[in-house]
Amino acid sequence: MASTAGLSAPIKGASLGAGWLVPFRLPSSWVKPWSDFVSKVDHDNAMPEVVQDPAEVRDESGRESFTASLLIQGQHRFYTLSMPSDVLAESCMVEPRYRDPAEGFQRALDERRARDIATYIDSGTGTIPSSIVLSAQPEAELQYNRPNRTLSFKRMSRAFLILDGQHRVYGFRLATSKLRVPVVIYNGLSRTEEARLFMDINTKQRPVPNELILDIKRMAETESNSEALMREVFDAFNNQGESPLFGLMSPFERKKGKISRVTFNGALKPILDTFVGASSDEVYAVLSAYLRSCLGGLRQNEVSDLITNPTMFKALLILFPAVAEKVADRHGLSFTLENFDEVLAPMFERVRRADLVD
Repeated sequence: MASTAGLSAPIKGASLGAGWLVPFRLPSSWVKPWSDFVSKVDHDNAMPEVVQDPAEVRDESGRESFTASLLIQGQHRFYTLSMPSDVLAESCMVEPRYRDPAEGFQRALDERRARDIATYIDSGTGTIPSSIVLSAQPEAELQYNRPNRTLSFKRMSRAFLILDGQHRVYGFRLATSKLRVPVVIYNGLSRTEEARLFMDINTKQRPVPNELILDIKRMAETESNSEALMREVFDAFNNQGESPLFGLMSPFERKKGKISRVTFNGALKPILDTFVGASSDEVYAVLSAYLRSCLGGLRQNEVSDLITNPTMFKALLILFPAVAEKVADRHGLSFTLENFDEVLAPMFERVRRADLVD
């Protein structure tokens, strides 16, 4: 973090230049064919031409054929192959639960998420290597030629039910770029078996923690300015020995009794407008004095450990702009520990311990 001339030590707060403190501002189902949902999206960047599968054939009866491998895992048999994204999009369907309570088991489509995927693909740098998981429907008339290792099916809008990847498939359809997509196809499944596979896929995979995603955004060069500021302030509270939160932060994962990056950012983001034009050093210095004063009040009520409670931490930061405004009215822009104590002490004296615990 850049140094800031004229700042007092973080424990004692900071005296900042005039104009720094500003007023606080708190901040369809698609069981039908894909083409029924999609309007053309114009993109400037085109992806490289897709390499055709030598076994790819479309005969006069409308059947598609692709090179495929048959795999067996336990009691399940399925085929792995790659398929052009346009063929995939035109051959798939989903059955959301809200449209068909008796037979449907999938979630509703989030079109914004699908459009984000399309934009990512058309950017020219996007890559989505994970397989789309499908269940062949009887109408597809799926056939596997073992000697030739080819899988053929009748190209139609309800040939396959998507078990995993509905947003990716919709994104492929929205994208102007065509690409080959890895696909896994099950055949001969009952609706019960399809529902069980859907549950397994969506409950046994553990997503990457949001805390880790936030922590590596700088490495991936995808941080916004506000995210960079919040990261630097978090790191200061985590790393500086005089920090009131030293030893109470968890940068990479959610831990009991620790303040994670997700909790910290969620609490700080709504009040960022209070710090317009301030550096991360300045934000840290003022918040350090403020939180040290808050800890004193909590300690007075014998509940200092509540500082790491996500609800309490967010409540304290939401309170900050009002407290800072009172400090500014009395002492100008001198945000020291003593000045924060002057405003906060009466409040903590009036609060009962039971109220804080509840």
